[in-house]
Amino acid sequence: MVLIVSQVDQEKSTGSKRAMRADARQNEDILLQAAKEVFVTSGVDAPVREIASKAGVGIATLYRRFPKRSDLISAVFRREVDACTEQAAVLAASYPAGEALARWLKRFTGFLAAKKGLVVALHSGDPAYDELPTYFRSNFEPALAQLLDAAAAAGEIRRDIEAYDLLRAIAYLSMGASEPDGEAYLDSMLGLLIDGLKFGVAENEGR
Repeated sequence: MVLIVSQVDQEKSTGSKRAMRADARQNEDILLQAAKEVFVTSGVDAPVREIASKAGVGIATLYRRFPKRSDLISAVFRREVDACTEQAAVLAASYPAGEALARWLKRFTGFLAAKKGLVVALHSGDPAYDELPTYFRSNFEPALAQLLDAAAAAGEIRRDIEAYDLLRAIAYLSMGASEPDGEAYLDSMLGLLIDGLKFGVAENEGR
């Protein structure tokens, strides 16, 4: 007996699979957002039950998607990196070059603050996280380099600034954000750093 599947049936099947994939992506995003929030407030060793409850799913669902805690932590980290990186292009298309750069640097400091709950895991020596620093740099460095190039071409900052150096500088500044006045301190220091990017612009442009 030959089973004949009509084109309509095939389209329905394809549409159902796409809907299932979309639902799966949405559910995963909800789960990762919940994990991120729990990690920030309770640390990466927070009970899995707390994460599942916040996401509105069962523990079995969480383990089915992320069998190991390191899988979940890595996924949260990559999601945050992706979201921050994507903002570079969005801001570049929406604001003048200098403002886009300043806004993205502010967004990047927010990423670092959100990552505090992940710091212990990322520096634990667990080989599960070995690729994450490379993922961090391979995404952020080219995104920032494009913003720097555009701002320099517009005459708004100096031309001798390396993206990686600036990323490291902000990371070091962010270490003080854990103090009681940390957020205000970081905003102030970031403002000074951005002002420093503009230092000597006129002289450099005249050469």
